Amino acid sequence: MLMSPDVVAMIIALFAFSVTVLGGVSAMLTRQSHALEARFDKVDARFEKVDDRFDQVHADIVDTKVAIARLEGPAPRLQRP
Repeated sequence: MLMSPDVVAMIIALFAFSVTVLGGVSAMLTRQSHALEARFDKVDARFEKVDDRFDQVHADIVDTKVAIARLEGPAPRLQRP
């Protein structure tokens, strides 16, 4: 089976074109994934700051509860009407 040079050239051209397109798509996906990773790192940093703020608020709430309990005093025991 013999192929004409035109068919061989067309096959080679299609192969080269598909490799070029797939390489470009691969480069775009790599670039986009790096950009998304950078964004996720920024979001993680923001969440860490929020978590730190919640820890401070939690400590303040505990201190407030203790102060209120001290103001109210101990629970009355064995009171008769």
